[in-house]
Amino acid sequence: EVQLVESGGGLVQPGGSLRLSCAASGFTFSRFRMYWVRQAPGKGLEWVSTISSGSTAYYANSVRGRFTISRDNAKNTLYLQLNSLKTEDTAMYYCVRAEAYCTSGCPLRPPQSQGTQVTVSS
Repeated sequence: EVQLVESGGGLVQPGGSLRLSCAASGFTFSRFRMYWVRQAPGKGLEWVSTISSGSTAYYANSVRGRFTISRDNAKNTLYLQLNSLKTEDTAMYYCVRAEAYCTSGCPLRPPQSQGTQVTVSS
């Protein structure tokens, strides 16, 4: 059974940083492209970033230069480093296993995991 468990969210002031983690199990993590999506209150899902199995990264314009996606295949874990956070980054963040090739704008399916909440507020 595929399982993705996000963690690392929290309340942070504008300009602050967080590191999100996504622990994966139930599949061969190293073989899959992974990505992050987020959902702000009252809004739809938004693609954030994708990483290939070889660690090539892609970013939404809204986060490029501030967020960094990475993976540790030995630990079956996906990461998202969030720097220079803005109030508009407030959202529930989800990690997703890509079921087909995608770079930017990966499919926005209803999340199958619980997500981790990021709140940016002073």
